[in-house]
Amino acid sequence: MIMRIQKTIILLLAALAIIPMSCKRVLDLEPTDKVQADQLFSDPEGVKVYMANLYYQLPIEDFTFFRQGINFNSGDPNNGGFAPAMVTDEAMHTEFGDFIGNDDFKWWEQGYKLIREVNLMIDVIPTLSINEADKKALIGESAFIRAYAYFSLAKRYGGVPLIKGSQPYGTPESLKVPRSTEKETWDFVLQECDLAIENLGTDKGRRANKYTAYALKSRAGLHAASLAKFGSRAPLTGDAVTQKFVGLDASLAAGYYEASIKASEAIMSSGQYGLFRPNPASPSEAAENYRLLFESPNSAPEEAIMIKGYALPGTNLGHNYDIWYQPAQLANGWPHPGRMNPTLDLADTYESYTDPGKSAPIITTQDGQLGDYNGYDPNKNYRRYDTPNEIFKDKDARLWGTAVLPGTTWKNTPIIIQAGYVKPDGQAVIRTKDQITISGQTYHTYGAANVTQYSGFDTYGGNNTRTGFSFKKFLNQQKPVVAGWNQSTNDFMEFRYAEILLNYAEAVAESGSGNSAAAAKALNDVRKRAGHTVDEPLTTENVQRERRVELAFENKRFWDLIRRREYHTLFNNRSMHTLLPLQDLRALPQTKYIFVRVVVPNTNPRTFETRNYYRYIPGIGTNGLVQNPQY
Repeated sequence: MIMRIQKTIILLLAALAIIPMSCKRVLDLEPTDKVQADQLFSDPEGVKVYMANLYYQLPIEDFTFFRQGINFNSGDPNNGGFAPAMVTDEAMHTEFGDFIGNDDFKWWEQGYKLIREVNLMIDVIPTLSINEADKKALIGESAFIRAYAYFSLAKRYGGVPLIKGSQPYGTPESLKVPRSTEKETWDFVLQECDLAIENLGTDKGRRANKYTAYALKSRAGLHAASLAKFGSRAPLTGDAVTQKFVGLDASLAAGYYEASIKASEAIMSSGQYGLFRPNPASPSEAAENYRLLFESPNSAPEEAIMIKGYALPGTNLGHNYDIWYQPAQLANGWPHPGRMNPTLDLADTYESYTDPGKSAPIITTQDGQLGDYNGYDPNKNYRRYDTPNEIFKDKDARLWGTAVLPGTTWKNTPIIIQAGYVKPDGQAVIRTKDQITISGQTYHTYGAANVTQYSGFDTYGGNNTRTGFSFKKFLNQQKPVVAGWNQSTNDFMEFRYAEILLNYAEAVAESGSGNSAAAAKALNDVRKRAGHTVDEPLTTENVQRERRVELAFENKRFWDLIRRREYHTLFNNRSMHTLLPLQDLRALPQTKYIFVRVVVPNTNPRTFETRNYYRYIPGIGTNGLVQNPQY
């Protein structure tokens, strides 16, 4: 088996397939003393395999990041493809209406397992019989991995126990380490990034390099700065607060923003990275470029700073995005497709080329009213369109590259997403399987007669979109769905240049320091890659809108709402929304479509509890740690 991370990291798991089984078992055992470490690290190949195992455990929130945790690609049908996007305003699941539970998106035991193993590596590096350049590289890689691990813990739990070296096995009491403050934890993350930067080279090979570490510092610094600046939006109380295990003083924001700015500038000024196809000739070209960037990130060496690779389907080293999220018409025998439904709320966020610089909510009625979600009204004057996707004509190219829109073609198949029809007498039949014959022509509520011929709104199997949109980003247009677990092998960009530009723009805008002209250019360079020709000013609102559309479904929105302390205000008895495409038979003999804005069917409003800004810490009965607030 093999796991490939190209550009800056490779998971050298091919070695795991060819080394003797006794060596495999070494990697499964918890190291208990120095003798075992000596045995493992005495061979350079053992070091390589051990480092590959550390990379494999990195908490990358990619195609295998579900509510159960990270690297969760076991194919558990109970998961149902429920991804983090589905607890934000980006998407809804076709069936589940779940929100954020105490056990969701945790990473504690896995985190300290990785930290224990990377500490063993750090301790043994000075003893290795390798040249100094290789030792330096291992020091840098180990620091990057440890920084990454503590970043993942800090954004979930706040201040955590900082274990900076191997712990000799002894009594349970001797292994207990108290929580550090949240400030100490974030500072340690940034210090480890600096250590990685100091020791890593610039080689864009298959392992972590200097710019990978800069990218992590750019992201982590912005996260910490946001917590400091916006923490007062959601004040918490309790022992963890008074002891500063959670919370950052507002005065710290400037320093963290500066760290993010400088890390971003180091990448931007390096000349090593840039935007993939930054100057499209048209919005349609921009849409295809954006789609290709995620279907095949290895074809974008200028943008990809860190790629996690997937290979060899069927070895449990693939992923399941293609089987979970393809439109129902393309299931190819798989029983659970179509589960990712982009929301109308997300679609409304994208700009229009005819009125750029602001969100362009989809207007369905002649009076332009947006706030009515009460369903179809025969007395309303709806706008009529000739095709099911004409309503999206001038929308930002990235919407077309992210979502499968009604009536568009995907994998050479016209995707039918229709919620019903309006009969000639003005009465509508919506979300009910029915048909009507007029002048010898039969019309179907879902746009076709058979459940295999459409992808929208029928509740059969839980496989059809209930928002009016299906999913495209990351999916492989070149290959049919293979009906089995872990068959998808397209790769995931964990860090890419566009995110660095947006981190930079946000840090400058929020801090009021740094080069505002350069930050405005960074923001508009990302927009120009999407086909925009009009610059917009550097404002917090513009940066956040750009993050939403550029980074959609990359598992960034969840953390943006967390770090900016916006979740509890944006999700306060909030419902997500759907766009219902209806065939308007009143216009016969012409074929026309109207659209209706409604609340997502069969869902309940959602409210974010402020305690969920931090995850609960498991095992406090034995580890003696102070629990996070309100748990």
